[in-house]
Formats: sequence, C-alpha cells, structure tokens
Amino acid sequence: MPLVGFRQRVIRLFDRTNRSSRWPAVASLLALAAILAACAGTGQPGLPPQPGNEAPPGFFPTPSATQQGLAVENLYLITFIIAVVVFVLVEGLLLFISFRFRRRKQDTELPTQTHGSNPLEILWTIVPAITVTALFVAALITLNEETEARAANPAVIVDVTGFQWQWTFEYANEDVSLSGAGQVGPTMALPVNETVRIRLHATDVIHSFYVPQFLYKKDAIPGRVNEFDVLIRDVGTYGGQCAEFCGLAHSDMLFNVQAMTRADYDAWLANERDRADATPGPVPSGAPTVQVTSISVTEGFDPATLTVAADTPWVVELTNADPGVPHDFAIRAAQPGGADWQGDPDAQGGGSATYQPPPLAAGEYEFYCSLHPNMTGTLQAE
Repeated sequence: MPLVGFRQRVIRLFDRTNRSSRWPAVASLLALAAILAACAGTGQPGLPPQPGNEAPPGFFPTPSATQQGLAVENLYLITFIIAVVVFVLVEGLLLFISFRFRRRKQDTELPTQTHGSNPLEILWTIVPAITVTALFVAALITLNEETEARAANPAVIVDVTGFQWQWTFEYANEDVSLSGAGQVGPTMALPVNETVRIRLHATDVIHSFYVPQFLYKKDAIPGRVNEFDVLIRDVGTYGGQCAEFCGLAHSDMLFNVQAMTRADYDAWLANERDRADATPGPVPSGAPTVQVTSISVTEGFDPATLTVAADTPWVVELTNADPGVPHDFAIRAAQPGGADWQGDPDAQGGGSATYQPPPLAAGEYEFYCSLHPNMTGTLQAE
C-alpha cells in the first residue's frame, strides 16, 4: 500500500546506515519549514483591509505610520541583516563541515585531531563583542533621540485614560472628551505632520496603549502618568488596542486613531464640541421614569431587573456610584431593525445621565453598559 511504502522511506531516511543521504533531506525540510513560516504572515484572504484586520508581520514589521517609527524600522533592518549574515555563516559552516568531514565507509581510523586555535577563538570573541556593542549604541540612539524624545511645544495634547474595559480621550485645552462603546471603541482624531503628546493614565489595573502601525507600545499604570510624542505622516485610520491582559473583557478594549489634515481636525473638534453642548430633547409628557444605579464593573446595576410598559415612551435616570469610571445604559435588540440601542452621553463617575430609550414591544430584553459589556441586567416590557 502507498502509506506502507511512505513509512518505509521515512524510516530509511533517518536510518543510521544512510547518513550520507539523510543530511540533504533534513536541510530541505528545514528550508521548507522556514519558507512556510515566512508565508504565514500573508493575512486573511477575502477580508478587506481595515483597522484590526491588518495582515500580521512576516520577516519585517508593519510599515510605520509615524516619524518615530521610521527610526525603529531602520534599526530593525540593520539588526535583521546582521542576524542573516550570522545565520548564513554559522549554518553554512556547519553544513560544510558535516558534508566535507563526514565519515565514509572506507574510513577506518580517526583523522588528525586539532585541539583549539587561539586566532579563531580571539576572532569569534571580538567580532560578536563589537557587533553587540554597535547594536547597543544604535538602540540607545534610537530610543533617546527618536522614540522617547519630547518636543518643547507639542501641537496637540491628549490625556488617555484606560479603565476596565475601555478608553477615555480628553483633549487638553480643547474642551473635548469622549469614551468608546463595546468592541467598536472610541476614535482618537489627530492631525498629520504635527507633534502630538499622548499622556497615559489608568484608574484600576495596568493597561497598555498599542497601535501596531506606530511600532510603539507604552503601559498605562495607576497612580502614574506615562507620556510619549508621536508625529503621524499619512492620513488614514489605524487600529489600536490594549496589549496588557487586564481582565475578562480585555479583548474588547479597542480604539481607532483617525489621522487627518489640520483643516479636517479643526472641523472634527468643532463638531465634537457642538455634540457635547447639544441640549437633550424634551422628556415626553407623562413618560414614566426608571431609576437605575451603576454600582461598579464587578457588581453591575441596582436593580438588576427592570419592568416597563410595552409600546410606551419611557425615561431612564442612571446614577453612577462608581468613582472615576464612566458608565452608560444600552439595550440589546431594542431598535425596530433589531440593532442595539445605546444611550448618550456617558454618566461620569459620581454623576448621572438621563436617557430616552425607544418604546419596546412586549418581551424580555437585556440592558447593559456598553463601556463594560459584562454589566448586564434583565428588562421586561409588558
């Protein structure tokens, strides 16, 4: 049978009596494995390129979207070339020695044995030492003069606060603040070709601000402010995420960076201010009001079960008893088309917010905090 023959060929390949034919086959298998590993970073065919769906890197990192990332790319390229030269030299010598000095059938005695070589030992000590020292100096220069350098007067300053499990972006001196919702996350708008300072905060546990196209990652640590400067070169949308495991909904802690021209950025700021200043619509006359308190991320809502009249306008007053952490009120499948309904704005820690959900058809629903999807409750319309 074919499988039996294949098994016998494999056994012969690694049979100790066939050493001369084994090494070329092993080398071929290793080369094939390297090629397959390199091709593994080609991404997911059929899916459109978008934030969060970028192709994973192969031999080289994701192309940088920032000025600081270019220095990281250059340092990586130098390191990669040195690594390839070392690999080819070492593996080439190993293969040469294995083939050139392998034992043959006619060999009955050991060849002349050479024990040590001072020139070679000095050479393979000095060359790696010089190489490692040069890479250390290059990394130090890249770190101090590029990735960790600070501008005297950054054009934009954004305070980024990580909490379980979302982000809040506050633009210093711009009176603009926004938080995300669910897996979509908030969008941080930034102007291109201008220095932006990101100041990182955390209210509960350690989070990590990571945008793959920035080629940079920095932790947000409770009780400490970490900051870095970034200059984005190209207009576009770049997906980001928390890269430090921070709890149950860590995978939902996503965000986007929208890089735009200065004119578009100024228009975006004006639109955000108008949206924040917009006066909520009047509460329907005679609409019943439901009182809900968000206790904490782990304890959820009080009460956890609500009852409202079906097909009737109603109002939710949410009191946030969780200091320093924003919450909101959302209902799954509450829209006529089956989409979720989400209240706006967020109720900041220690504050409150009033929402006007749509009238609900009779049935059972789930209400939740879109910023912390694990906070849920049962809503009965009857």
